[in-house]
Amino acid sequence: MLTKRIIPCLDVAGGRVVKGRKFRYLKDRGDPVELARRYAQGGADELVFLDIAASTEGRETMVELVARVARELFIPFTVGGGIRSKDDVKRLLRAGADKVAIQTAAVNRPALVTEAAEVFGAQCVVVSIDAQRHSRGWEIFTHGAVRRTGLDALRWAVEVEQLGAGELLVTSIDADGGRGGYDLELTRSIADRVGIPVIASGGAGGPEDLLAVLTEGHADAALAASIFHSGDWTISEVKTALRSGGVAVRL
Repeated sequence: MLTKRIIPCLDVAGGRVVKGRKFRYLKDRGDPVELARRYAQGGADELVFLDIAASTEGRETMVELVARVARELFIPFTVGGGIRSKDDVKRLLRAGADKVAIQTAAVNRPALVTEAAEVFGAQCVVVSIDAQRHSRGWEIFTHGAVRRTGLDALRWAVEVEQLGAGELLVTSIDADGGRGGYDLELTRSIADRVGIPVIASGGAGGPEDLLAVLTEGHADAALAASIFHSGDWTISEVKTALRSGGVAVRL
């Protein structure tokens, strides 16, 4: 049985970790270097760092901060936000990232996914999908979930896999920060259409939500932020609960 991954997420703005609801109402949650160290030592399987303001502000990811975080880690490290070219990918990998998450640039120029996969390997390329439910399914949004694209999330997931993505990070805008559970239908619909790993994001309120998305939602990994930043749950406690529920995890 393949083990499932538990991945804390650092949403970073202004050099600080922040968290809100539906990508808004952001509150300070601490220093990214300190939190990275805590999560790595606490049993995280991977860590995701998202510079959530980079695309909106039209700037590059904060490479120096990425490098400082990377120095604290001995687990796989994914970085996203403001990536627009192969040079940006190279810069982040050299700073210590193991993988890069591309979203807005992938929508604007899908060929970037292929270019990055060909140069650095598909295993380094994660495509982020921020999706909001509507009457006919889910629509992709970019620029911090404020800009509509008209793209159908399910079709886009299949397309980016064909372009060379090695993994998908699927976030439900509706569920983000609400702690009411992941969008199981969205996650499952994408996971069942692609042959690459799917990381579920948005809505974790406790171990039962991670259990649901890793089983009913068919996700390969569960990303969470609020439950860990708040201290309500530790990674170890979540993994123990998951193992009790029959999910294979690395303790």
